[in-house]
Amino acid sequence: MTNPPSTLPKLTLEEMTPPVIRPVAPGIKRPRWSVMIPTYNCARFLRETLETVLSQDINPEEMQIEVIDDCSTLDDPEAVVREFGQGRVSFHRKLTNAGAIHNFNTCIERSTGHYVHILHGDDFIKPDFYRTIEDRVEEHQEEIDLLIVRCLIVDEQGGLVSLSPRIKELESPSNDPSCMFMNNSVRTPGCVVRRSFYERHGGFLTPLVHTADWELWARATALGRGLFINEPLAAYRYFDGNDTGRLSRSGQNIIDHYRLAQVLTSYYLSFPRLRFMRGVVSSASAQADRFLALGDSTAFQANRLAANAIRRELPPDPRGLIRRFARKLAFLCGL
Repeated sequence: MTNPPSTLPKLTLEEMTPPVIRPVAPGIKRPRWSVMIPTYNCARFLRETLETVLSQDINPEEMQIEVIDDCSTLDDPEAVVREFGQGRVSFHRKLTNAGAIHNFNTCIERSTGHYVHILHGDDFIKPDFYRTIEDRVEEHQEEIDLLIVRCLIVDEQGGLVSLSPRIKELESPSNDPSCMFMNNSVRTPGCVVRRSFYERHGGFLTPLVHTADWELWARATALGRGLFINEPLAAYRYFDGNDTGRLSRSGQNIIDHYRLAQVLTSYYLSFPRLRFMRGVVSSASAQADRFLALGDSTAFQANRLAANAIRRELPPDPRGLIRRFARKLAFLCGL
C-alpha cells in the first residue's frame, strides 16, 4: 500500500476536462435503456446483479444489457453471463485493465440507449427500479439528465448496514448542485443519466479515482437537471475488498477529495472550498483513528499523512487546534 506524498500535486487543466463521449452511430436502433455492468474480480456477486435486472422483464428492443469486464484475474464473469444471462446479456472484455473510472467511460461509450444505468457487478436493484424512473420522467414532462434513487447499503453477505440519505433539495427537478458540495449522498447503482448529457458534457474524470461519480452528479445537476426519488430501489455493496474499502485504507480517498475540491472550485463560484477542506481533514483524522482502533497501523499512518499534507495548505483553524489539543490531552491522561 503506497502512502500519500507529503505534498499533494494539483490537477492540470487537461486532467479537469471531461473525456469526450461520441454520439451513437447513425443507423443503430436505440433502446430506451442501457444497463451497463462494469466488473473486476466480482463474479461471485454477478449472478444476483443479473437476476435483479432480468426480473424487470423489459424486452431486448427496449433494454440493452451488457457486462464490461476490466480484465478480471481471479474469476470468470463471462462464464456467469453465459450461464445466467439467458442469452439476453452481452459480454465485452477489455484488452487491458485500466481501472474502474476508465471502465465506467467504456460503459458509456458502448451504450446505445437513451438512458444509461451503470450498475456495478457487485450491486443490485430492487423490483420496479426502471418502471419507477420512467414514471417520474413522464410525470415531470421535462428533460431531466440525472435521476437518483435511494440505495440500501449492504455488506458482503447482502446484510443491511444503512440507507443512503434523502436529498430533499432535488425532489423537484433542479439545476442547483450546492446540495452536493459538502458530501456525496448518492450511490452509483441508484443513478441513471441521459446519454445525451454525456454527449454534451463528457464522461467521468479519470484522475478522480474515488470521487469521479460525485463530480459527475454535481455536473449533471448543474448543466442539466437532477431529480431525486425518495424510494430505496437499489443496493450498494460496501466491504473492505472493494474499491471504496481499499482506497480508504491507503488514504487515497482523502487525496481524491483534495483533487475534487480543486475541480469544484474551478467549476462553481459558490463552492465553499475552505469549509470543504477542513471537513476533509476532519474525516481523514477520524478515518485514521478508526484504523488505529482496528490495529491497522499501516492504514492509520497513510491517513494521518494525508490529513497532515492537506492541513499544511490551510490557514489555522482555532477550533481544530482546540480539538487536537483535547484529543492529545485525553490520550496522555489515559482517558
